[in-house]
Amino acid sequence: MTTREVPADAAFGAAGVGRGDGEGGGQRRAARSAFRSWASLRQAQIGVCIVLVLVAFSYLGPLLYHTNQVTVNLNNATLPPGAGHPLGTDGDGFDILGRLMRGGQSSLELGFAVAITTTVVGTLYGAIAGWLGGIVDIVLMRVVDTLLAVPTRMLLLILVNIFPPNLLMIIALLSALSWLGTARLVRGEVLALRVREYVQAAKTLGGGQWWIIRRHLVPNAFGVIVVSATFTTADAILTMSVLSFLGLGLPPPASDWGSMLTNGLDYLFDGYWWTIYPAAIILIVTVIAFNLIGESIRDSLDVRLR
Repeated sequence: MTTREVPADAAFGAAGVGRGDGEGGGQRRAARSAFRSWASLRQAQIGVCIVLVLVAFSYLGPLLYHTNQVTVNLNNATLPPGAGHPLGTDGDGFDILGRLMRGGQSSLELGFAVAITTTVVGTLYGAIAGWLGGIVDIVLMRVVDTLLAVPTRMLLLILVNIFPPNLLMIIALLSALSWLGTARLVRGEVLALRVREYVQAAKTLGGGQWWIIRRHLVPNAFGVIVVSATFTTADAILTMSVLSFLGLGLPPPASDWGSMLTNGLDYLFDGYWWTIYPAAIILIVTVIAFNLIGESIRDSLDVRLR
């Protein structure tokens, strides 16, 4: 027997959980209350401001501060901060401030791309497993458990050595290994939501499975999904930096903050502190900013902390 989809208004009107009243309306009010609570948190404000500044610095900065980040100029190597080079130059003669901007583009693009990809894949996978339940849930989650048992970092190092290390390839590899946690979180949330009255009402009135997942389950698991996405963004940026630090990152002339750390480490003990500290500081600040956003969202959704 094939389930048929019914219009949202009809289903909710018949079940007594319409747009303005009932559990559906109560959840929308709770969502608005959670958003206001999140926006009022100091750590959320700080995290969002830092991320916006980093985005502006990485993408608008090169429009105002022009540097050559392609041609090596050894005559300008390891110049200290001063006129013409506010943060000095690295061992290849590249302006470090301009290098931070260019590296920020690669790092942020990778972080956002991995977060979006893993969120979409993990959300769909977890929602399907939690909603269908039974043997489907068992099989899907055993696949996740098996993949989680594999050492992720070791597997990533092997794959990066096999495939060409460009930005798209690193995004694909990190996404393929990062969606598992999101899937488990969403699956657990869906298992709790599937027994709610408004979900059972929509199912009884003939709501299709995909419509229920899209209209009720995923939106009501949105808080968990967003928290996972913010932490995934920070983790992806940090993982790319680790790969670059090990010499497995983006090939020249591309750059990211991790490769700047690797190159600067060779000159640190010679007293050229400016070759490593700026990249280290901006990397730490970026990870902290996304963690602040994720923790603030989690706190705003936890009624025990409000």
